[in-house]
Amino acid sequence: MFILKKPPKPHALGEPLLHENHKRPTTRREFMGAGLLSGPAMVLGPSWLGALLKAGTANAALSADIFSLGQVECGVRAGGAIPGQIPFIAIDLAGGANLVGSEVLVGQRGNGTTNPQLNFLSTAGFGKLGIPGNMVPTSSAFISTALGLAWHADGAILRGIMSKATTPATAAGTNGAVFCALSQNDTGNNPHNPIYGIAKAGATGQVLTLIGSQNSVSGGNSMSPANEIDATLQPTKIATAADAVGLAGSGATTVDPVATAVLESQTRISGGTTQGAVTGALSAPNVVLSADSAADATLKKAVRCAYVKTANAADSLTASQLDPTKDTNIIGGGTPIFTATDFQDNDVQKTAAVMKLVLGGFAGAGTITLGGYDYHDSTRATGETRNFKAGQMIGAILEYAQRVHSPVMIYVFSDGSLSSSSMLDTSTAGRNKLAWQGDNQSAASTFTLVYSPTGRPQLLSPAQQQIGYFSADGNVVSTSSPAANSVTQLAETAVLNYMALKGTSATFQTVFPKHGLGGAASQGALTAFAPIV
Repeated sequence: MFILKKPPKPHALGEPLLHENHKRPTTRREFMGAGLLSGPAMVLGPSWLGALLKAGTANAALSADIFSLGQVECGVRAGGAIPGQIPFIAIDLAGGANLVGSEVLVGQRGNGTTNPQLNFLSTAGFGKLGIPGNMVPTSSAFISTALGLAWHADGAILRGIMSKATTPATAAGTNGAVFCALSQNDTGNNPHNPIYGIAKAGATGQVLTLIGSQNSVSGGNSMSPANEIDATLQPTKIATAADAVGLAGSGATTVDPVATAVLESQTRISGGTTQGAVTGALSAPNVVLSADSAADATLKKAVRCAYVKTANAADSLTASQLDPTKDTNIIGGGTPIFTATDFQDNDVQKTAAVMKLVLGGFAGAGTITLGGYDYHDSTRATGETRNFKAGQMIGAILEYAQRVHSPVMIYVFSDGSLSSSSMLDTSTAGRNKLAWQGDNQSAASTFTLVYSPTGRPQLLSPAQQQIGYFSADGNVVSTSSPAANSVTQLAETAVLNYMALKGTSATFQTVFPKHGLGGAASQGALTAFAPIV
């Protein structure tokens, strides 16, 4: 007698994921991973000054001394993005998503000249990463290089990207790299998020330095490396278009010279306008913000620049400049990236707000956290559906970058990963792929995609499209790179590649003297890209 078991039921988008072998969620990060809590978009800036320095009305005129100070020390300019900047957006998939094998291809150790992504795993190794034997990418029919980076042709993230990156120039101007690296499962304790390092490497914006998607130190689900955290960059919440508009104060379009004059006076009184030196009240002997003299100077400069940037916001920003719903590239135009129906989704709203601020040059870098990626529910359909949505958010950012003629680096990570069972999910959404069975940190990796309006970013070598490598049976080889067994060094590797794109990687040692990536030769082996600016 045969006992027929009812197949597992997939979870819809937004439906919580609660597993028998997991403890009941109790922390904000655990709620995010289970999909029980949405991650509102956050903007990171000095929030301890934000309440005091809220911009009033827009379009007054900055005085010459304030504007000059802002240009020299604070990244303020007459309008638009700051020259030489590469906007950066991190995508934090909370819960432990599958990012490689079934998505970005990963391979064994290469020969030093060709792309190791194509030094294929065994059939069993691909099976562990969710690929059944009849879809193993040893056949060219299952390989896509549409985005430069080699991908499984039926990868859900890839399909999601291409559904939004519809202009041919977007894919043609994109390339990427994959970083083979272990990370812990189902925890926000992985210091994945490199956003503070990105800021230290020079990312800045007209109004804010960083943006994020949670009320946390990193602005995301995963932590940032402790040695990179800058206490002057704290979250300011942006969950909707209305919150983004709030950065321009009331959003009025009439001149209010009084609001700007007050902010300018605060700058002169607090820190003065002498370039290269904090003066005014902040220079008084009894005003000490830190016992460490270097930190004290940095904090005082941050205070002064906060005043300058707020005055500049009052002077130059209007609601429509910051509002994604007023941007016809994003919604409402002839060929918008998002439809009105799309915009009813919270993840779409925060993605639109974040990409509008970052790619518009108003913020230097940011994080978007998407929840509900702990999807090992013994189906494939749940994971395919959620990865497709993550791909749509990534594709929207790439497409918007192409439309506004801006470069962008997108870095995608998750807390751990998972492995598959031997059971096929034959449902329409399951796409005849292997079901996800349980957590598996040895199958984890991260990847980056870079768009340049001047053409596809070039690699230093095809061999460096994959940093580190897997064993034939589908496990990260923990000794394959300094980043492979250290999430802190993985985040440093992301920053190193950001600096490579800017042409400043030679200064990595100076900017990050306590890094763990080794000498110049070791850093070179961890660098995928040639400069794009």
